[in-house]
This record gives sequence, C-alpha cells and structure tokens, in this order.
Amino acid sequence: MSKIQVVINTIVQQGMLPLYFHAHEHTTIEVLRALYRAGIKAVEYTSRGETAASNFTKMVAIRNLEMPDLLLGIGTIKNKKQAEKYIEIGADFFISPGFVPEVAALLKEKEILYSPGCMTPTEIIVAENAGIQFIKLFPGNMLGPDFLSGIKDIFPDLVFMPTGGVDTTAENIGAWFKAGVSAVGMGSKLISKTLMANNDYTTIESETKKVLRLIQTIKNN
Repeated sequence: MSKIQVVINTIVQQGMLPLYFHAHEHTTIEVLRALYRAGIKAVEYTSRGETAASNFTKMVAIRNLEMPDLLLGIGTIKNKKQAEKYIEIGADFFISPGFVPEVAALLKEKEILYSPGCMTPTEIIVAENAGIQFIKLFPGNMLGPDFLSGIKDIFPDLVFMPTGGVDTTAENIGAWFKAGVSAVGMGSKLISKTLMANNDYTTIESETKKVLRLIQTIKNN
C-alpha cells in the first residue's frame, strides 16, 4: 500500500482530523499527547506562526519517541518553499487552504499526500486532474453539507473532508456524513484557545474521545 493510501485510510478510519496551532512548544506537545491518549492516529498542525516550524520539529521528535504509529500533517501550506521545509522536517501529509499547483507537483513526485482546500466544482476538477485524491472542503461553514450533496456524484473517486466551522454536535457531524464526507476537520470547536490557555489537556482528551465515539456511531448507522 502506498504512503498516500495509508494516510487516507488512517484519517477515514478515525473519521476526523484534529487541527490546531499554538505558539508555545510546551502547549503544542501537551495537546498532541492529549489527542494521542484519546485515540487519535493522525493530526494536522497548522503553520500559522513564527514558531510553527520549530514546534513541528519538536512534535516529530516526540512522536518518534512516544507515538510511533501517529501520522503528523502540516497545514496552511501556501507555497513550494514551505512544503520543502516541512518535507525536510518530516511531515507525513500536507494540507492547504487552497490548491497550489507547484506544491501538488512536488508532493506527487515525493509520493506524499496533499489535500488542498477547494470551494468550487472548478477547483475540485483542477485538483482531481492534478492527481489529488483527498479534497478539503473549505471553508466548511460557508459551503455546508448541501453543497457536497449537490456535487458528490460528479466526483465518485474523491475523498472529501470539510474544515472550518464543523462543530462537535451529532446534528452537524451527522449532516456532513449523510452528505458523503469521509471525515471532518475539527479545529477550534474541539481544541479551543481557551482550553489551551488554561492548559486543560484533560478536557481536550475527553472531548476528543466523545467526538470519536460519536463519529463511529454515525458511521455505523
């Protein structure tokens, strides 16, 4: 099985992809540990601050020591230079807010999963024609489940995951899965700035467990 397929299978199996950023290394690592304790096997860290690269480097080192079966992805990749830097650090997969052709070409050559953010059928077609298999619907709160319901039949070979505004309720997550997603991206609705500011890793762990159970229930119904 290809490295790309392994990542896709892991995200689809857990049914969600938690994503976060924090400027401080300690908080970054403790959130990662909490997610792993909850049963998460794939995490997205967003490259949104000056400390992102150094924090991600530490995440990879801690993962290698403590969590060998965890896949670490990097998000908010907007250009080839960023992608090259995180390939060197050791990212297992890459996610963008939009489709970046030179990043797609680089990662295809390296056989690394690239999931671009798409908002229109045109963008999805361009990504599919570039060899993309995993589409991030972004921003999810602007598009909504009805958008995917309307286009899903046109793209039978693609895996879809909404990110942005997906909340932790059965109603919201259930609507997305009914529309045809294979996973949901869970950011601040799951790993809030308040929880991180309060070092409340126990709640992050327990809420993540709840969402994982909820998603499995939804998928099995």
